[in-house]
Amino acid sequence: MTTPTEIDFATVLACCVHDMKNSLCMVIQSAELIQTEGANLSDAARNELARLNYEANRLNSNLLQLLSLYRLDRQQLPVQIEQYYLAELLEELLLKNQYFATQRGINVSIIADEDLSWFFDRDLIMTVLNDAIANALRYSREQILIRAEVIDDYLHIVVADDGPGFPDFMLHHAAADMHKPDLQHGHTGLGIFFAKLIVRAHCNKKQRGTVSMQNGDELKGGHFRITLP
Repeated sequence: MTTPTEIDFATVLACCVHDMKNSLCMVIQSAELIQTEGANLSDAARNELARLNYEANRLNSNLLQLLSLYRLDRQQLPVQIEQYYLAELLEELLLKNQYFATQRGINVSIIADEDLSWFFDRDLIMTVLNDAIANALRYSREQILIRAEVIDDYLHIVVADDGPGFPDFMLHHAAADMHKPDLQHGHTGLGIFFAKLIVRAHCNKKQRGTVSMQNGDELKGGHFRITLP
């Protein structure tokens, strides 16, 4: 009698996510290639292309989150800490999202000293910030501000917009000590859950990174902040 094969669905899912991510990267590259022919496209086509690029990048970010969470659960997600300049990093993030922002008429401002540098895992922090920028682009009316500065020996990176602000349940997710994603309100809370895990994994002299969200402040809309020791 043949013994049924035990299937590790987490591993199967991770493999599928990895394959999907590779295919999605090809879609993003094709969309970016078409963008170079933007002058030959109609306004409607450019708007659809911008939406395609936005949704593909957002999905790619979600897949990166799933892979990172899987590796974290298997204790296979080393945090690679190196020194990076914030102005360069934020400009790269802006470039990834510029086409959609331009099509929507959203002005994205960056405030960061050219010589400001810090130590963190570039890929992980970029994924967290890109997700925050994607969220701001979805709800912003006209302006988004991305700011990096050092306050009391901590690096603060803020993504603020002039949209309607975060709903109450998202503010609750950010404030709560989450141990698993919340599936209520038609929202998984995965982005916040991921951000808190990744930022908290950055530790220096027994101090850990934090995530906070609020409404108001500079642009009167959503205000997402990560703080790194």
